[in-house]
Amino acid sequence: MDVLCSSGELGSKFWDPNLTLHTDNPDLTPCFQNSLLAWAPCIYLWASLPCYLFYLRRRNQGYIILSGLCRLKTAVGVLLWCVTWADLFYSFSGLVRGSIPAPIYFVTPLILGVTMLLATLLIQYERLRGVRSSGVLIIFWFLSCVCAIVPFRSKIRVTLEEGEVKDPFRFTTFYIYFALILFSLILSCFKDKPSFFSPSVSMDHNPCPEATAGFLSRLTFWWFTNMAILGYRRPLEEKDLWSLNEEESSKTVVARLLKEWEKQRVQAKQSKDAAFTKTPNAKGRVSNEEAGEGEVLLSDQPQKREPSFLRALLMTFGPYFLIGSFYKLIQDLLSFVNPQLLSILIKFISNPSAPAWWGFLVAGLMFGCSVIQTLILHQHFQYVFVTGIRLRAGITGIIYRKNLGPSVLAGVALMILLIPLNGAIAMKTRALQVEQMGYKDSRIKLMSEILSGIKVLKLYAWEPSFSQMIEKIRLGELQVLRKAAFLSAVSTFTWFSAPFLVSLTTFAVYVSVDEKNILDAQKAFVSLSLFNILRFPLNALPQVISGLAQTSVSLKRIQNFLNHEELNPQCVETRTISPGHAITIENGSFTWAQDLPTCLHSLNIQVPKGSLVAVVGPVGCGKTSLISALLGEMEKLEGKVSVKGSVAYVPQQAWIQNATLQDNILFGQPMDQKRYQGILEACSLLTDLDVLPGGDQTEIGEKGINLSGGQRQRVSLARAVYSDADVFLLDDPLSAVDSHVAKHIFDHVIGPNGVLGGKTRILVTHGVNFLSQADLIIVLGEGRVSEAGSFSALLQKEGAFAEFLRNYIPDDDNFHEEDSAAVLEDEEMLLMEDTLSNHTDLTDNEPITNEIRKQFMRQLSVISSEGEGSGRPSTRRRLVPVEKKAVEPTATRGELIQAETAEMGTVKLSVFWAYAKAVGLFTSMTVCFLYTCQSAAAIGANIWLSDWTNEPVINGTQSNTSLRLGVYAALGLLQGFLVMLSSFTLAMGGIQAARLLHSKLLANKMRSPQSFYDTTPSGRILNRFSKDIYVIDEVIPPAILMLLGTFFNSTSTLVVIMSSTPLFAVVILPLAGLYIFVQRFYAATSRQLKRLESVSRSPIYSHFSETVTGATVIRAYKRSHDFIAINNAKVDANQKSCYPNIASNRWLGIRVEFVGNCVVLFAALFAVIGRKSLNPGLVGLSVSYALQVTMALNWMVRMASDLENNIVAVERVREYSETKTEAPWVIEGSRPPPGWPHQGEVEFVNYSVRYREGLELVLKDLSFRVKGGEKVGIVGRTGAGKSSMTLSLFRILEAAQGEIYIDGINIASMGLHDLRSMLTIIPQDPVLFSGTLRMNLDPFGKYSDEEMWQALELSNLHKFVKSQPEGLAFECSEGGENLSVGQRQLVCLSRALLRKSRILVLDEATAAIDLETDDLIQATIRTQFEECTVLTIAHRLNTIMDYTRVLVLDKGTIAEFDSPANLIMARGIFYGMAKDAGLA
Repeated sequence: MDVLCSSGELGSKFWDPNLTLHTDNPDLTPCFQNSLLAWAPCIYLWASLPCYLFYLRRRNQGYIILSGLCRLKTAVGVLLWCVTWADLFYSFSGLVRGSIPAPIYFVTPLILGVTMLLATLLIQYERLRGVRSSGVLIIFWFLSCVCAIVPFRSKIRVTLEEGEVKDPFRFTTFYIYFALILFSLILSCFKDKPSFFSPSVSMDHNPCPEATAGFLSRLTFWWFTNMAILGYRRPLEEKDLWSLNEEESSKTVVARLLKEWEKQRVQAKQSKDAAFTKTPNAKGRVSNEEAGEGEVLLSDQPQKREPSFLRALLMTFGPYFLIGSFYKLIQDLLSFVNPQLLSILIKFISNPSAPAWWGFLVAGLMFGCSVIQTLILHQHFQYVFVTGIRLRAGITGIIYRKNLGPSVLAGVALMILLIPLNGAIAMKTRALQVEQMGYKDSRIKLMSEILSGIKVLKLYAWEPSFSQMIEKIRLGELQVLRKAAFLSAVSTFTWFSAPFLVSLTTFAVYVSVDEKNILDAQKAFVSLSLFNILRFPLNALPQVISGLAQTSVSLKRIQNFLNHEELNPQCVETRTISPGHAITIENGSFTWAQDLPTCLHSLNIQVPKGSLVAVVGPVGCGKTSLISALLGEMEKLEGKVSVKGSVAYVPQQAWIQNATLQDNILFGQPMDQKRYQGILEACSLLTDLDVLPGGDQTEIGEKGINLSGGQRQRVSLARAVYSDADVFLLDDPLSAVDSHVAKHIFDHVIGPNGVLGGKTRILVTHGVNFLSQADLIIVLGEGRVSEAGSFSALLQKEGAFAEFLRNYIPDDDNFHEEDSAAVLEDEEMLLMEDTLSNHTDLTDNEPITNEIRKQFMRQLSVISSEGEGSGRPSTRRRLVPVEKKAVEPTATRGELIQAETAEMGTVKLSVFWAYAKAVGLFTSMTVCFLYTCQSAAAIGANIWLSDWTNEPVINGTQSNTSLRLGVYAALGLLQGFLVMLSSFTLAMGGIQAARLLHSKLLANKMRSPQSFYDTTPSGRILNRFSKDIYVIDEVIPPAILMLLGTFFNSTSTLVVIMSSTPLFAVVILPLAGLYIFVQRFYAATSRQLKRLESVSRSPIYSHFSETVTGATVIRAYKRSHDFIAINNAKVDANQKSCYPNIASNRWLGIRVEFVGNCVVLFAALFAVIGRKSLNPGLVGLSVSYALQVTMALNWMVRMASDLENNIVAVERVREYSETKTEAPWVIEGSRPPPGWPHQGEVEFVNYSVRYREGLELVLKDLSFRVKGGEKVGIVGRTGAGKSSMTLSLFRILEAAQGEIYIDGINIASMGLHDLRSMLTIIPQDPVLFSGTLRMNLDPFGKYSDEEMWQALELSNLHKFVKSQPEGLAFECSEGGENLSVGQRQLVCLSRALLRKSRILVLDEATAAIDLETDDLIQATIRTQFEECTVLTIAHRLNTIMDYTRVLVLDKGTIAEFDSPANLIMARGIFYGMAKDAGLA
């Protein structure tokens, strides 16, 4: 370099240590300034240019119109080029003048000029590529300014010393140059206009400001500040959230992941094809078993590989993640700089003759290095966490799509739904991880089933048995947590002690090897700083191992799910079919799964186009399976199935969406008002609309809860009719409606003269009244077609079916024709009565009568037993109270589900206090004490080390080395031991709290009244048992541990620095003020963002749950794509609150770490200022502590905020642990006598009841008496109060006035379980739980196997159970899905036969059963319950025609009560109903 500088005029040396280092007024030589210093920014720009140009070429954000700012930037760039080259020409002119300058004066202006020209051209190219703020150029101008500051000062210093300007031209051009680069830096900080014709420009009303933020704003996350301010001023709402960036949207992310997953599948298939020679079997699928000779020949080849989901994820998200990893690499390299600077600082303190500016420069460099580290680290975190939310969106989307594909395995969906709940963070081994997941899955699954069937548990008084099952699982779960806590504590000790043990060993070996080895401050504290860099990765290692174990388990589960074979979508041929036919099955055999027995055997069916086909047969014969086979939902073993045209499907249990009634019917089709109205009329829905609060805009709740069973079925049918499909598959749609409504629907919809006349209809039915109008009747028996033909042909065949028809068909006398107009009028009147009968008691002179009537109807529908439905849990919102509706008649018209509200403001201290009490106050105090001791030990160890390093050196050695080492070791190990002890104590306290809180929650929920479950979504309750309990179990204890750790660490640091350099106290207050200010801003915003994220998460699971339940319907109507779009929208809504939450952490991190960096600066600065009174050991101690505080301060705010966010789980669990409970289960001193009831006499005395406070009475002043042993049928129109009566008998509803006496004892005087366990009910909805058949019959284990088999035999179910290899140990799937509805009802009958109390209640128990099975049940009841009092709510009047008496309810009062014969003779309401049913 001296060659370029030393020769010629103005020549100088390149480096002069006397000028630069060993002086109180330092400077750099002119050669150094004009060469390396001037070139540094140029080298940076030219080095970064290739990568930057490559990035710009790939970027396509439109172009920016030439703005004033851009013109100014260009003009300044051109001026800089002119100024630098003016210097170059001036140097050339020197050649002419004879004063030849040094070569550097030619080289540097040339390089600078070309670089300025490049920068100017880059400004224009960036404009054309849509770059509004250039990071590359901002750094370039910043480096240029920093490098120009030295010559700026130097020229002034030299001029002042010499009294004149030696080189006026270059002096002038330099200051013009400096002014221009400073101006360029300022200009580059402003962003340009938005780009024009950008492909990504959207008309978004609230776009994320990050997309348009400038470089500095992105670097410091300043773009988030407005949201932080808004969140500080008022609680954030959903409308405040920014729209999602295109790159983070589900649509983009899922499409990319699907593309990579498909590549994996194709590659796996290719490798499989290469490894094996296979032939397709009859099912159209290739199986490994049929590999043939090729497999033997190629057996040495590698095993076939499965598609790797991990590889697909890496290919999709890996490149973006790698950018973040690159930032981390730079940050990690920079983290080694500060310990080296500390070494220089300690050297400086040890050297009294060193110039003061050395110390200030080191302090400044430490601060600068810390700031750069902070900025780079948070860029890394941003990339990592954004990768995280992309992963989540991608995985959710791909699982949802798979779920909508017809998977061979059933029940997998719930397992997938539970994956997000399986985050076992504290586990240290894979075995514990898997065990923990297993317990959690089992508990949540069982709890989900309990919530779905809570009414049945109450009716049977089974709550204690199921509570014990949950508690048993919970006990196992907590034991795993205890083991994990022990491992965690040992692990914490190991990792916490690791850096200390490393330093101890290093120091011990160093001082022991040679007496002359002196442990001075420089060696000790630089080593400690380096070892402390290890502390964070070593502390994180257990978390990483745990996270990897959990990730591995979850990935495996997802991969297995995604790799499940799907049913062949081509198994049902939809294009070619024999002429004149709509459906054909040729030699078709079907099963539900490969490992299950064949359900349908050798079917040969041909359905002519436009015909009505009735499918009949006994329970479990395969009627529903046949419909599923036609839909392509079953595994085809052999044969051919063809269905011509589009398909509409009405399932046996209606699937209703959580949407408006109109949306449920339209189901994605455009509105045709005329056709829509006609369909509402045909499906008997018009009268329902009159009483629903918002008409057809009424929102239907989860599982159709605010509709009766009949209404749900009619909406489902209306959906099918509106779809205007070619083929209609109707799976027993008439079973859930009253007989007169069934007649109306058949005549107006399904029958030959109905809306669907001329369409192809397959009708599964148990009714015989309509069979004569069917074109073809298919009789199924044991999975085969036993008979088929027209009604008349089957009668003539004299087969089993003809015999069955003769037994059940109504007498011909009852088919006499009446005037059709009169019939129609009568029917309409009945329908009107049916729907309005229970509302006419609201008189018209009441204010806003209509609104209250509609509100009342809604409340009634929600609670009505007919509103019960089976299915998986999902989330809905709390119902609006009736009082609120009366005050605000126009509000929330027709909306059942209100948006779930998030809590506002800070969490109350009472919640923290409640958690502390649950942990145990002594435990809480012990943990704090242990942490205080640990901090004291840590400070003691470091002060001891500081004192050791300051010990004088005598004859080249230090004395008392062994003592020093021993005390240091003892204090260090004591720290580790105390940390382990506090970790274990807190974990035990956390587990104790988790046990208590869960037990209280479970006990309260088991005792909550039925009204609570009817007005609270099951998803919301389940969320308490899953997400909130998970947070209490596994998130809160580590958060407290981390918070205490960071708090005591930060406090220790401040104590040490202030004791070392008391001057530091001056800056404590401003720094603390800044820290608290930032923390308050962050906490308010972050808390609300977390709550919004929580609220927006529920609809994802709710929609997923809804989709799982209705997947068959969605696929049948070809709506999968629409539902995928809805899922994307819901995931995106959730991501909208996740993304600002990530940004808020980065925003906080940079600002809080800046406070930490200031601590480093001032600790070093005050050490330099007070170096005369300080020894090197104290400086090393003070600054090494300061270097640790940055991360501690950041984590302290984060953990405090996280704890506040997560402690909300305790608040939520407590809220549901303190809700109102029903009456006591047992009242000692008021228990019924043994064997009660002896007679079975039931008496209602002036009895009235309402569903909840504030609602109208549903039963009014009932007074009647049923003698022991009487058989009483209870009938009435929908909503007349039939089910309310049975609910009152079991005290599911409590009396508003009056009493019920059983055998002379007032049932209100005894405990609920004493009452309910002595009554027997067969409910309308047959609810089964996953578990053995034995458990479903007798959860308390009271009865012997012999008694169970006898009950099964009497209920006509023994044949089915005996056919199962497991017998009574037969595993029922969730909700009894692997049994038909009829078989489930027979299980309920078996329960009744086992209990066999003196009073039996049948709540429309045989509605879903064929007539033959119904007859068997009725016969069983007549013989087995001959001595008992039987109360039957009946749809099928023929089942109660031989009863002692019939009670007719109307509008909540007794209309008629007499024997069936007398009531028919009286020609009242009962006569009208019997006439409709063809019985009068």
